[in-house]
Amino acid sequence: MDKKVTVVGAGNVGATAAQRLAEKELCDVALIDIIEGFPQGKALDLSEAAPIEKHDARLTGSNDYEASANSDIVIITAGIPRKPGMSRDDLLNINAGIMNSVTKEVAKRSPEAVIIVVSNPLDAMCHVAYETSGFPKNRVIGMAGVLDSARFRSFIAMELNVSVENTTAFVLGGHGDTMVPLPRYSTVAGIPITELLPKERIDALVERTANGGAEIVGLLKTGSAFYAPASAAVEMAESILKDKKKILPCAAYLEGEYGLNELFIGVPVKLGANGVEEIIEITLTSEEKAALEKSADAVRELKEALKKLA
Repeated sequence: MDKKVTVVGAGNVGATAAQRLAEKELCDVALIDIIEGFPQGKALDLSEAAPIEKHDARLTGSNDYEASANSDIVIITAGIPRKPGMSRDDLLNINAGIMNSVTKEVAKRSPEAVIIVVSNPLDAMCHVAYETSGFPKNRVIGMAGVLDSARFRSFIAMELNVSVENTTAFVLGGHGDTMVPLPRYSTVAGIPITELLPKERIDALVERTANGGAEIVGLLKTGSAFYAPASAAVEMAESILKDKKKILPCAAYLEGEYGLNELFIGVPVKLGANGVEEIIEITLTSEEKAALEKSADAVRELKEALKKLA
């Protein structure tokens, strides 16, 4: 393969992302983790599935960041997962230290890479990766909106008993309880869901989307979501690797867009070979603007908390 992606963190999200990348034949994959033997075992297992899945992607596992050298994309999933009763904010102290350490290692070895952050609390971890790497803002992106929009699309399809392929949805804002699903921009075969569902059902779907991660944590008891988060990160990686220029909702660094400054927050972006190639500004109602500002306030609080840790 002429492209290479490093996935840092060989847990459920990381290993599933490596599997998706390889089986789509998007790139060779380096899987990095601090636990001795863990990434090596996962990579070997995935490699042994290759003859059956019919792909020739090369998978390597390592505890040494040298294996990540010259990556086109680095997907960072490392960090402790959220446990029942734990908010994303609770993860801040531990995961900020992990993100700082990981970013230093990968940025040194792949100075031209695009970093896709998956670790929580997502928006805050993007700030850590951005400041630590010294990369331009277009090459540090957070995976949140693609996942949240996929959840919203799934719930819309379930509600209306239609194909998920007919659904589109946009979710803006921070990745957490203050995210901003936009029903006006969410459609089934081009028809806004506001034309297909009563307000109370839409409100219920919006609420379920905002609590989508917590719902899965509550069901699993000892873990958190990983299939959909991995798929979301890989969709972003594919758009970059193939220069597809897909419009996807991602956590991007804003400098005046939507009236927000120096903040990573979920907005529609054009993803291509250079990472974030354009931030798409859509017209919001006063109610939607207020919800986005509330979401931004929550991200600002996390950013301020990070400064106190420094």
